[in-house]
Amino acid sequence: MDNTIAVEGFSALASESRMVVLQTLVKAGPDGLPVGEIQRRTGIPASTLAHHLKFLHAGHLVEQDKQGRTIINRADFNHLEALAAFILEECCAEQTNMADPQRIAAND
Repeated sequence: MDNTIAVEGFSALASESRMVVLQTLVKAGPDGLPVGEIQRRTGIPASTLAHHLKFLHAGHLVEQDKQGRTIINRADFNHLEALAAFILEECCAEQTNMADPQRIAAND
């Protein structure tokens, strides 16, 4: 994943309401939820919810599937896992010898 794609995903989460929507979809699992059910569970008004879903979809965090007149929204678990891996990819890469007892003792 490159920085641009990661920024799109993290930017889409830059709202408490969008985080609540995404968490609701994560809890729902791979079957997802129609917009009306997301609205019922979150209490977010329909027009505002549509706005938030648009951002989440643009950030590749939510997939949308039209089934007749209903749009099913699903968390994109693969992309969410990739974002988590991206941010943790170089975790602790600059720390060396942190488990070295002599180094720990020298700092006491």
